[in-house]
Amino acid sequence: MKSIAVYCGALHGASPIFDESARAMARALVEHNIALVYGGGNVGLMGVIADEVLRLGGEVSGVIPRQLVDRELAHSGLTRLFVVKDMHERKAMMSELSDGYIALPGGMGTLEELFEMLTWSQLGIHAKPVGALNVNGFYDGLVSFIAHQHAHGFVRPQHAQLLIVEDQPDALIARMRGA
Repeated sequence: MKSIAVYCGALHGASPIFDESARAMARALVEHNIALVYGGGNVGLMGVIADEVLRLGGEVSGVIPRQLVDRELAHSGLTRLFVVKDMHERKAMMSELSDGYIALPGGMGTLEELFEMLTWSQLGIHAKPVGALNVNGFYDGLVSFIAHQHAHGFVRPQHAQLLIVEDQPDALIARMRGA
């Protein structure tokens, strides 16, 4: 695994633990010699993880739609910054550049990107691992809801297992490498 797309919030969240989790994920990526691919912003958890990977000497590729360059304050110090036409191009390029996907805590956009990668996996569009860093139980409700969907016959057993969930970055990377 040479690169991982990380989806995360353009906000910091209500607790300092979220910023620390982004820094911990950055450290794990650099220690495992995995490049970061992310949304290209300089704000919230996106800015935290990008800054930390860069500070530690890692490689960072950002992909940001033209319309969000000013709103998300495009990061100007990245290894590479790709400015694309729209969100569809952003997600497609991030997928092309990545060998796997990880969701850190975030909002609606983070969930949308996470579920698109899970759906693409379910449909056979890609066979890359998809993970979630379950910081302080952040994704417990989501894990329960996926089990609920499965229990009610809307998610097949093999698809209910697609999301790899761990609460520590190194454990998540190890499981994703083994997937």
